[in-house]
Amino acid sequence: MPSEFFNTSEVLEAILETIDEGIHVIDPKGQTIFYNGVAANLDGMKRSEVLGKPLLEAFPSLNHKSSTLLRVIKSKKPIYNYSQSYVNAHGRIIETLNTTLPIYVDGFMIGAIEIAKDYSSLKQLSERLADLESSLKTIKSPQRKTTGNGGLYSFTEILTSDKGFKGLISQGKKAARSTSSVLVYGESGVGKELFVQSIHQESSRSKEPFIAQNCAALPESLLESLLFGTAKGSYTGAVERQGLFELANGGTLFLDELQSMPIDLQAKLLRVLEDGFVRRIGGTKSVQVNVRIMAAMNIDPKKAVSENRLRPDLFYRLNVLSYELPPLRERIDDIELLSEHFISIFNSKLGLSIKGMDEKTKDFFRKYHWPGNVRELKHTIEFMMNHTENDVMNLEDLPQFLKKRNPSEKILPLREAMIEMETKLITEALLQTNGNVFQASKLLQIPRQTLQYKIKKHI
Repeated sequence: MPSEFFNTSEVLEAILETIDEGIHVIDPKGQTIFYNGVAANLDGMKRSEVLGKPLLEAFPSLNHKSSTLLRVIKSKKPIYNYSQSYVNAHGRIIETLNTTLPIYVDGFMIGAIEIAKDYSSLKQLSERLADLESSLKTIKSPQRKTTGNGGLYSFTEILTSDKGFKGLISQGKKAARSTSSVLVYGESGVGKELFVQSIHQESSRSKEPFIAQNCAALPESLLESLLFGTAKGSYTGAVERQGLFELANGGTLFLDELQSMPIDLQAKLLRVLEDGFVRRIGGTKSVQVNVRIMAAMNIDPKKAVSENRLRPDLFYRLNVLSYELPPLRERIDDIELLSEHFISIFNSKLGLSIKGMDEKTKDFFRKYHWPGNVRELKHTIEFMMNHTENDVMNLEDLPQFLKKRNPSEKILPLREAMIEMETKLITEALLQTNGNVFQASKLLQIPRQTLQYKIKKHI
């Protein structure tokens, strides 16, 4: 169809209808002028019940303070990643995560647009997690297979022949005798959680809970309620619920990817570290907790501070006991040691009898950069053992993207190498998140839609 037949507003509306997030637009008077199908599904409403009507008429449970759209109209300032809970016109509780922005044309504000995501499923997941942690806390067993305290690993299970890493293990054992907070940093896949679990297992808290939470996995409001708990009535549908601090009382709370925790929430964490009291969201009473905080980061803490991703005062509070775990490429002798260990594990798990790898493959493993570190090595061994037809694995058993990285071959063109690296990183992110595209997009720090496009294109 020739371009002169297109109507700009119709094209724009068609584009907004294809987006898989709720889009709600109001004019300065608060009347809805656009409302896509996804928004209607999220709100449990028909489009005819909202389009062309004043916002507070379509959603009578909202007011000028609780509606993010009306707040933006009044303040003329954007609101990012705000969780909103309300009752729709049919009495159904709706929970969304909204980003709301003012719309300007020629310097004049002509309305506000809200992009909404479904918050209910994430919230339900976090509540189920909190309930599960609560039930696990009642089990008091130091045995690894029952894991009532949440801790799985000990220092005896950290395999290394590297002198420097052995020194870190020795320091970690000393840290186990302390009650001070611990900060561990290093690249993804080096074994940070294994290290902090080992400190917990070696400590006097070993029979108490070890609870881990990834700070990058949840939006700010959900992470806050998960950590600190909620008081009944603090928001629509809220119930009295313990947070992870209370559930970890007497034990250890491990916060992974700390640099992903919003700055405002870091301030609340610092306050708990200083005075040992937590207050549930919407509550009036503070509860004293005895929790040892261990945190991990996949970037240098000083870099995170300089980039305003980590509060300086929180860094200095945690930096009493800090450990940088080296990447696998700096522990060359550990590559073969760990490879043999993983082969033994997967022989037992898969019912195989693989004897090992040939010398060319061992040489490749020693020269390869291992950007995903020990985790990548483990997944590579598992892949090879699932695909080999030999007793001794060779280069032909490598995953396809690794075959192309054989150091004996010529250097790839930059564009091709970048595509390979992108495919590798996406694969690693999907492996880490068990195929969860939303969480993988958070790890890669790209929009979910972009990741879905790249998965279809490259994988």
